[in-house]
Amino acid sequence: MGPSLLLSLLLLPASLQAGSSKECNPNTDFGINQPASLSAPEGDSTCISFSYFYCWELAKDPRLSIAVRRTDFHGEVIYNSTQHFVHKDFKNRISLDLREGQNSGTLCIRNLRKEDENRYFCRVQVETLRDGKQVWQSIPGTKLTITDAAQATAKGTTTAATITADLNVVENNGSSASSPLSVGAAVGVALAGVVLIIAVLGLIVFLRWKRSKGLQTKTRTVARESVQNTEEKYENIGITADDLTPQGPRASLCPG
Repeated sequence: MGPSLLLSLLLLPASLQAGSSKECNPNTDFGINQPASLSAPEGDSTCISFSYFYCWELAKDPRLSIAVRRTDFHGEVIYNSTQHFVHKDFKNRISLDLREGQNSGTLCIRNLRKEDENRYFCRVQVETLRDGKQVWQSIPGTKLTITDAAQATAKGTTTAATITADLNVVENNGSSASSPLSVGAAVGVALAGVVLIIAVLGLIVFLRWKRSKGLQTKTRTVARESVQNTEEKYENIGITADDLTPQGPRASLCPG
């Protein structure tokens, strides 16, 4: 067996596999993927993400069209991208975002209502180069559940409380004596505050007492100086302190 023949035999399975990969099986080589279920509160928004695949070679102008049905596989169409059609129940509440260069997109519904709770099916339509127009649709679709806004608020509050509790647990685990230390610190701060208040009050009382004592001393000094000045004044005019006594001047003998 020559080298060229052996090489041909080795490459034969690869060539067969490559040839088979280019063949299109219309029964299996197409499909749409979208979530099985979604849940959102009333008044909020939700988006149904989808992706699609196929094996046909598209025409130069594939005329891609995305449509959405509700309720069941053959239910009424609520949205059609090429016809610019929006069902009256979804006026100004539905929008489609197609990712350029990717076989995927997102259908969003805003201001959800209780009656929007339903099952939704995405459908894709393209023009192919050799097989004409091809249309395929999701079989299971997406079940959309609308919850009460009050329940969503309560759930959010519960979640926030749980997160806070978890953070507290983590902090307590990080310090084995965090709770006792916290209580001790609080007691210490309280005692320090009481001591500070007592000290301030004591200082105020002391200052008032000192000020009062100073005023009394000053008054006595002023009075003493006043008396001394008076005595000096009368001494200068020949009057002694005895002359100023209540008995008045001493009596003199009258001539016989």
